[in-house]
Amino acid sequence: MKQDMLVVLDLGSTRNTDVARAVRALGVYSEICNYDVTAAELKAMPNVKGIIANGGPNNEVDGVKIGLSDEVRNSGFPIYTFDYEENGTMNPMPVEDADIQEALRSFVFDTCKAQPNWNMENFIADQVELIRRQVGDQKVLLALSGGVDSSVVAALLLKAIGSQLTCVHVNHGLLRKGEPEQVVQVFREELNANLVYVDATDRFLDKLAGIADPEKKRKIIGAEFIRVFEEEARKLDGIKFLAQGTIYPDIVESGTKTAKMVKSHHNVGGLPEDLQFDLVEPLKMLFKDEVRACGSALGLPDSMVYRQPFPGPGLGVRCLGAITRDRLEAVRESDAILREEFAKSGLDRKVWQYFTIVPDFKSVGVRDNARCFDWPVIIRAVNTVDAMTATVEQIDWPVLLKITDRILKEVPGVNRVCYDISPKPTATIEWE
Repeated sequence: MKQDMLVVLDLGSTRNTDVARAVRALGVYSEICNYDVTAAELKAMPNVKGIIANGGPNNEVDGVKIGLSDEVRNSGFPIYTFDYEENGTMNPMPVEDADIQEALRSFVFDTCKAQPNWNMENFIADQVELIRRQVGDQKVLLALSGGVDSSVVAALLLKAIGSQLTCVHVNHGLLRKGEPEQVVQVFREELNANLVYVDATDRFLDKLAGIADPEKKRKIIGAEFIRVFEEEARKLDGIKFLAQGTIYPDIVESGTKTAKMVKSHHNVGGLPEDLQFDLVEPLKMLFKDEVRACGSALGLPDSMVYRQPFPGPGLGVRCLGAITRDRLEAVRESDAILREEFAKSGLDRKVWQYFTIVPDFKSVGVRDNARCFDWPVIIRAVNTVDAMTATVEQIDWPVLLKITDRILKEVPGVNRVCYDISPKPTATIEWE
């Protein structure tokens, strides 16, 4: 890696990602490390220029208070402390992200002498080199959902290894309306990728039948994905590597040594233990906005780079509780209406993520002058930079009423539309 690096040492802070992003905003690469990283491990990392000891309320692990170890303190790296008393010194954590950036500026450049050489061109050059070194002349299989993350991984791998990459697009029956067709058109026809299309709708839905627990659903979907890829790999012969669109928030939210798991991600917590491939994850240290910047730098079209995020388990985590085909169809149809109306009103480029949810319960209503007992549709529309926090979009009332009217008229089995106005935290972006 050509970039200088600062290490954010997690000593129980709830704002490690804020600090890491502040350093990157200064043009210097940063990574979050666990509190028990050794001096030898730090010295083995490329171009580490300094350490930010980031303390906070989660500073006990298994009943023992954690702190900066003597060996790290005496390792020779410059150290800056946030919210952590060390030899009588403590730097309070600023409230605003921009203030964190300013608080660190002098330490990063004057004390650590770090060079502001963190940019997408350098990142891409580094990753192309690392991918080629890891893969050699072997073949790589990519789980291509068509979302931003997997699309950027595809472009990066195509740049690095070209025809050694085979993309497999699995239609698990949990995709949005028209999505499988769009993925085939963009990647096979426009980007000339080696693309295998697999319709596994019945296979996935049969496995998910009766499963209500969201973590079990995620793990079933993640594990089944891998099984499909293993089958495709056997057909293709000689596949050694599996590429994934894992990004930094996936790893952080799946739990660290001082932070509880928010939710497992299919590409972090859902992989089977007997995985038959070595993983290639070139985006795993990028935040979401950085993934988009990477895609733009690779020349992907804006329609792909700025496509709203879509979870790996797809509509499976938006059809709350045990998935049924009729309720899944209600999610798919209501989501299509929401996306269509957002595009008409210009909200599709303003709002970071928007979707519908159909929970596993019904409420009383009136249809055709008679009592009905149908599902509600919940609309979610949020804005965020890095997916770690999110605010709710204040949709104009006429737009919301138009969406509501269409859903109630066009989607069978629905008699009520609600708008979720909960920010993250305390809510998460997805409901499951």
